[in-house]
Amino acid sequence: MYTLKERDQLVNWHPYTQMKKANNIIPIVRGEGSYIYDENNKQYIDAVSSWWVTLHGHAHPYIAQKMHEQLTTLEHVIFAGFTHRPAIELSERLLALLPTNQKKAFYSDNGSTAIEVALKMCLQYHFNKKEDRPVILAFKNAYHGDTFGAMSVSGRGIWTEPFSEKLFDVIFIDTPNAENIEAIKAQIKEVATKVACFIYEPLVQGASGMLMHQAEYLDQLMHCCRTNDILMIQDEIFVGFGRTGKLFAANHLTEVPDIMCFSKGLTGGTLPLGVTTCTDEIYQAFYADDLNKTLFHGHSFTASPLACTAALASLDLLLQTSTQQQIENIVHQHQFFVASIQNHPKVKAIRQCGTILALEWNTDEETSYFSDIHEKLYPYFLEKGILLRPLGNIIYLVPPYCISTDDLNYIYDTIRQALIELV
Repeated sequence: MYTLKERDQLVNWHPYTQMKKANNIIPIVRGEGSYIYDENNKQYIDAVSSWWVTLHGHAHPYIAQKMHEQLTTLEHVIFAGFTHRPAIELSERLLALLPTNQKKAFYSDNGSTAIEVALKMCLQYHFNKKEDRPVILAFKNAYHGDTFGAMSVSGRGIWTEPFSEKLFDVIFIDTPNAENIEAIKAQIKEVATKVACFIYEPLVQGASGMLMHQAEYLDQLMHCCRTNDILMIQDEIFVGFGRTGKLFAANHLTEVPDIMCFSKGLTGGTLPLGVTTCTDEIYQAFYADDLNKTLFHGHSFTASPLACTAALASLDLLLQTSTQQQIENIVHQHQFFVASIQNHPKVKAIRQCGTILALEWNTDEETSYFSDIHEKLYPYFLEKGILLRPLGNIIYLVPPYCISTDDLNYIYDTIRQALIELV
């Protein structure tokens, strides 16, 4: 009789995993709140919200109830030529929370596809207007997904090397700060007439190690793009829905983007769903008698009624006063922990933005996703009943909003102990 782990090894290929070394894959049989449980009923605190998606914890009864009601009413219908209440209501509610220039919502299946849609919108916007603007700007160290368009606008490295000849050219610029902002603006002005769009992760570059930049300088960069007629794609896939301490990263900024992308926490971690919103100006460039100006993009499960229902239920929970208070509590607890540990000799750097916290472990080598310390950190925390997934030598916390004060303190104390015990 095979165990779940053995059965998994026979049939499954896991993401971001060298399968020859994948001897520590843990079968999870249930989840509840901030916890997941393995087949031996060992409990783990899900300190990374299962890849940053599970806003309100696992198996939330309210989301489950709403999804059950929808499942027994309408599970799916083609979204070309048809529509349904969950998609209409989700678009209405989401757009009402975003900058007022966001007027239309286009549905897809996940974060990468939301990015693909945004890029196609920008490129075809100029094509439809008979403008030659083929260049795309993006930040160095960016991560926007793993499909080809999303990879093209992401930082180049070992992940993209096998496909390098198939990726389109992008101009990569530094994230802005007080020292380089003028130089970046000058760089943009030199190429502005050929630039179709600028795509960026606002405030936090997640997969690159939770690298952070200040809203003040991003605002200046966005203003430069606006005055040079460069469309802006704001990737809120990770930072949206409360992660930065506010509903969206957009709430930290005075400038507004032309397009916004959402996924991850959109459905509270329940089902995959992507949304790309845009201005009416962009929409009008496709709104024509000429069929050639149509945005020819779609997915079989576009605007899934079940996924939209989960997103509506997640929004209900997110906007509750109790959830907003819990987000504020997490922010304050993170701040206290940062202040208590930032001068530790093994802490190379520590960063925090809202509910996102990252600690860079001081090693003898440069900071790297492939740092050997990962092989010590990951099992250490699992043994202690904490699910962390270090980015090399960077430990990060992105907890579900329902996490308790006691559990957060236990995670902080375990990190302190790890700094003592691990070399």
